Amino acid sequence: MSSKRQKILNEALAETRNGEAGTPEAKGSELSHATKEPEIPSMSTLMEEVVQSENAKRALKKVLQNKGAPGVDGMTVDKLPAHLKQHWTTIRLQLLSGTYAPNAVKRVDIPKPGGGVRQLGIPTALDRFIQQAMLQILQKNWDETFSDCSFGFRPGRSAHQAVEQAQKYVGSGLRYVVDIDLEKFFDRVNHDVLMGLIAKRTNDKRILKIIRAYLNAGIMADGLVHARDEGTPQGGPLSPLLSNVMLDVLDKELERRGHKFVRYADDNNIYVASERAGKRVMQSITMFLARKLKLKVNAEKSAVDRPQKRKFLGFSFTYGKTPKRRIAPQAISRMKKKIRELTRKTKGQSLEQTAEQLQRYLTGWRGYFGFCETRSVLKLLDSWIRRRLRRLLWKQWKLSSRRFTELTKRGVSKNLAAQTVGSPHGDWHLSNSPALNIALSNDFFASLGIPTLA
Repeated sequence: MSSKRQKILNEALAETRNGEAGTPEAKGSELSHATKEPEIPSMSTLMEEVVQSENAKRALKKVLQNKGAPGVDGMTVDKLPAHLKQHWTTIRLQLLSGTYAPNAVKRVDIPKPGGGVRQLGIPTALDRFIQQAMLQILQKNWDETFSDCSFGFRPGRSAHQAVEQAQKYVGSGLRYVVDIDLEKFFDRVNHDVLMGLIAKRTNDKRILKIIRAYLNAGIMADGLVHARDEGTPQGGPLSPLLSNVMLDVLDKELERRGHKFVRYADDNNIYVASERAGKRVMQSITMFLARKLKLKVNAEKSAVDRPQKRKFLGFSFTYGKTPKRRIAPQAISRMKKKIRELTRKTKGQSLEQTAEQLQRYLTGWRGYFGFCETRSVLKLLDSWIRRRLRRLLWKQWKLSSRRFTELTKRGVSKNLAAQTVGSPHGDWHLSNSPALNIALSNDFFASLGIPTLA
């Protein structure tokens, strides 16, 4: 062991003897040092920053907030503080000495929106904590070096900002988009290429060793950091940062060539003036990715086309001199599929339970897709959702006698109620009838907590 490494261990042990290297709990933590820790001036001592008490406490708080499923060891995040209280001293020494060994990741398959499955790797709660602590330090040092055209999983940046930037390019007269889809990006990331890029950013061998170990454990299995229309990436906290390190090479090449582009995780759009120019860019960038990063472009999913015919982070654009943001048809189809699942008659649950599920889903959906500028689409979806609910209740009432009673007690005249109950029309037709609109008004659904989209 080098004299420098031995000195670090001796200092850490001295802190432990003085009772200053305990658990990173937010309150009453032994990591709360009485004296201010020194700033780390050298990139070779990043691990010292990672294990600092304030950084560790912030990481624990973040992991507890994110919750998440347990990994292969079965430990839930709510048990993590107690585990760290007992073992943090040992874990900290292992991190400082470069001997910490990550656990394996738990493999979980989830359905893809377009069919098939996506394999996720779920680290243990402890490894999520360590990755989060590393992320906070590495991102602080590296983020400002990334391209201004990169928006994915960066502090102060969002998918909405990426879509807005793309909209500006389209509005400026760039009539074609080179939509590049990387084939199974996180399945094909070359570890040696990635580690070489990371080694250019830090010479702390302990950081390099543990990242390599996390890669070997499966931190970047397919799907961990794919750009998504809603929500956040699943898997290890480090995955988004590592994907940005890898694809920053592409960003810098596009900047060097003077291209107008927007990237969010592995979703990359380049905006050009003509189809001919787009095809040249597609060919040259495909070759660059294969040669420089050993990544393959998915020819079937990539295209040079009008931006209005492609989707970007769930959005597309209207035609005209001033293009507006609109929701991509694929995103609307996925939303309707989800609503149909939540409003099926066969679910066997009360209206209140259905309303609660709708409230959670629609609030999140509106928070993301409410960014569109075509409000008429949102109004149509509102109308369709409430019609689905009216149909659901009409089916649940079943018997003619109950249907008549339910209608009349909700303000429908006996004459109109009798006509509706005796109607030969089907459930979907009647869900839009005057009687059901009176009995099950928009105000009624609002009283159940179901939000509107428009």
